[in-house]
Amino acid sequence: MLDHVFLDAIGALRDALEAALLERQAFEEGFRADILLGDIEWQTSYGLPGEGLPPRVLAEITLDWPTWAQTAYRSWYIGEPFDDPPRIEVEVKFRMQRLAQRPDPARVLRELADESPPVGVGTLYRTAPVLEQLLLDQPDEGEADGDYEEYALEVSYEGSLELDEQTLVDGSAIDGQLSSMGGWIASTLVRLGDLDLRYLPPLDRPDAG
Repeated sequence: MLDHVFLDAIGALRDALEAALLERQAFEEGFRADILLGDIEWQTSYGLPGEGLPPRVLAEITLDWPTWAQTAYRSWYIGEPFDDPPRIEVEVKFRMQRLAQRPDPARVLRELADESPPVGVGTLYRTAPVLEQLLLDQPDEGEADGDYEEYALEVSYEGSLELDEQTLVDGSAIDGQLSSMGGWIASTLVRLGDLDLRYLPPLDRPDAG
């Protein structure tokens, strides 16, 4: 097993999400390395249990380890000084999908805080919502108008986790810094799922078969 602070952060966040009883979307998880720039990215998705595929509400989480952070981490590892402590860039995107009608973004934003609970010494800040519209095949004769439209709404929180000397020495310190994220993400998904909005049925129901 590789010993790296970025992998410690991945493990700590996964533990927090699973402790909150969220359901991982296994086929939407990835670990990528940019061979040109050197950045490393881990991306995963979690939803509420029992929602089917795709789930109505989803949290897409991305941790990014940029090249400059690896340079700073290497300098610390071999005992050299560095100007800025390494940081892990964090994004949590809340996605409401398979909506049968165009949602009111202002109504959704009223359910969302301006920022996350503490993530280390900082927080994640909410960005502007993104509304998607997908035009499906035209409905058959007799079907109601609008049944061939599908909408999705995304709201992201962005920020960074600064890694101090203590965290670099003992990667388990990240557990406490990320522990609140599981409960925050789970409660936010529940609030979004409780909004009185009309959804298209899941493509794969959890009790099918």
